[in-house]
Amino acid sequence: MLSHDIETDIRRSAFDFLQAASDRYGEVLNWNLLTKGFSYKGEVVPLLGASGIWKPRCFESIPISITTAPPSPTRPAPYDDGLDLHGRLAYRYRGTDPRHRDNVGLRAALHGAIPLIYFFGIEKGEYLPTWPVYVVADNQQDLTFCVSIDDKAVVGAGSLLPTTEVNEARRQYVTTITLRRLHQQKFRARVLRAYNSRCAVCRLKHSELLDAAHILPDSDPRGEPVVPNGLALCKIHHAAFDRHILGIRPDMRVAIRSDILLEVDGPMLKYGLQEMDGAAIVLPANTSLRPKAEFIETRYELFLKAG
Repeated sequence: MLSHDIETDIRRSAFDFLQAASDRYGEVLNWNLLTKGFSYKGEVVPLLGASGIWKPRCFESIPISITTAPPSPTRPAPYDDGLDLHGRLAYRYRGTDPRHRDNVGLRAALHGAIPLIYFFGIEKGEYLPTWPVYVVADNQQDLTFCVSIDDKAVVGAGSLLPTTEVNEARRQYVTTITLRRLHQQKFRARVLRAYNSRCAVCRLKHSELLDAAHILPDSDPRGEPVVPNGLALCKIHHAAFDRHILGIRPDMRVAIRSDILLEVDGPMLKYGLQEMDGAAIVLPANTSLRPKAEFIETRYELFLKAG
């Protein structure tokens, strides 16, 4: 087994690995990449595995990560109701025995103020990694730990920060922001799945270049993150949609703003926007997931006003 100092260095190396992977592949990472992990001085360090509370074999007792499995029809996402009154997430024990070695490991992380990684399941085989995460309380009656997420820019410099009033306030804010990112990623996954991972306007099928665009924004009372309020759009058409350069007519065809149609520019303007005018958009095969007519009509009115 490794010394505490070496385990600490491995945790920092794991953070660096995840940052590099996120920079390359995006916020959501796949199971294969995470289970292969990285090499530390010849030792392979997987970052997650079959157990939700994951400790690499080279670690003595404290896990390196905790995981929430992706939602399924029989098991809805556990954090849809948000945070507790203290801005913390609840993470369930492994089983019902507080003395199970995994629960003992998380309890040791609590007492040692040891930073962990939290993998939030988005879709089957896809996870949103978040770090550094701290176990900040142990509720044995409820068989749960309380978890807070900290600012990687603060902890990433090196110091492993204990729980203090200042740190708790920052962690509450970061945890809230992370929960919003989690919901956004789940919305994106549902929308892209409904549209078979292709842009509704240009049919581009590179998922790393696709977004889930809201038809009605969050500020609208009806602007919920549900598939009938979403469109799968490539980044160019998403930006054009958000800025009312591109609209979707009630007959589900593309409209390009009149002044844009008159512009003369390079091939992107011509082929990417102007020639899309009047084209029918791709719709989900499942009719219940298609854009809601009243949402499209409301958004199209905003597009006309902008023109």
